Amino acid sequence: MAPLAPRSGDAVFASVERVNAELFTLTYGAIVRQLLTDLEEVDEVNKQLDQMGYNIGIRLIDEFLAKSNVSRCVDFKETAEVIAKVGLKMFLGVTASVSNWDADGLSCSLILEDNPLVDFVELPDACQGLYYCNVLAGVIRGALEMVSMKTEVNWVRDMLRGDDAYEIRIKLLKQVPEEYPYKDDE
Repeated sequence: MAPLAPRSGDAVFASVERVNAELFTLTYGAIVRQLLTDLEEVDEVNKQLDQMGYNIGIRLIDEFLAKSNVSRCVDFKETAEVIAKVGLKMFLGVTASVSNWDADGLSCSLILEDNPLVDFVELPDACQGLYYCNVLAGVIRGALEMVSMKTEVNWVRDMLRGDDAYEIRIKLLKQVPEEYPYKDDE
């Protein structure tokens, strides 16, 4: 039997079960609204959205690896491309471009072509410090940590805040060596 070929983001997106996009967007909006009501501080809401995303990411990576047939990436550059072209497409139905690499190849930007989380959203003046989609930064950070990459993930530009694009900056802090839960008998 021939090994399974990696599936493109479009192929995976076409084969996974989806929920209604409007329902998802409105539900996410209700969560953000409730966090703003409960926590009152925009910075605390940003931290909570990041933590929620992180918790999602550490679980979502298993589904991603099982359904995408993506093999181990050889380096951080390939990992960023897989996130942009397969991961975002698989779970959000959008793709991103990878750009703005630093000289060391340890930091890059994902420029999202679209962002379905912001449909029907306008930020009031009192929420100008809010990174409404900070959950996405957390998801990426959590998923990468599960594949042995300690990262820092932040929003650089957000169209809800008046910028011209949706840009997420990913910085690889360290590659964690894999630890096996058992030792081979010698």
